[in-house]
Amino acid sequence: MSETIAGISIPDTALVREATELVRAAASPLLFHHSRRVFLFGSLKGRHRGLTADPELLYVGAMFHDLGLTPRYRRTDQRFEVDGADLARDFLLGHGRTPAEARAVWLGIALHTTPGIAEHLEPEAALVTAGVETDVLGFGLDEIGDDDRAAVVAVHDRTQFKDGILAAFADGMRERPGTTFGTMNDDVLAHFDPDFARQDFVEIIRANAWPS
Repeated sequence: MSETIAGISIPDTALVREATELVRAAASPLLFHHSRRVFLFGSLKGRHRGLTADPELLYVGAMFHDLGLTPRYRRTDQRFEVDGADLARDFLLGHGRTPAEARAVWLGIALHTTPGIAEHLEPEAALVTAGVETDVLGFGLDEIGDDDRAAVVAVHDRTQFKDGILAAFADGMRERPGTTFGTMNDDVLAHFDPDFARQDFVEIIRANAWPS
């Protein structure tokens, strides 16, 4: 039997159950509940905006989007977003989804911290970012009614979430500071890591090997 929260049904399929257990085993409770809220808020935003996403694909995008922050799946040679995107792509291909479907989910996860791009892509990509922006940044809360917001949070609690997600970001990126260049992620390390030094885009241009 499918679970319904705020009028949004969690797909009752083998793929969704496996995705849920994979994330539950790897992620902290804070990241697990955040990822579920991203699916629910993204689905609610889709309803408000008239966007229809494949619910399985949106679910995997939402659930896998922060796996690159977890000790089990984080790498040190690429952005954490790409860690999760790669895992989601391989998971979907292994469950019979098409390369195009896996690519849409890959893009949604890879771009979820890059504002202004995913909203122009497929709904499966656009709504992952919309869900993240709602839960982390509070963007577009007026698109979700108070009752729906309360119903989501009643099941997936947000207590001390702001400090918790910031700590998860800092921990997940501390060993790969170079991957934050050109992203909002360097704000996190600049705030929490006293040894972090931002790279300056203007100075990179001025100091590079070209004579002019």
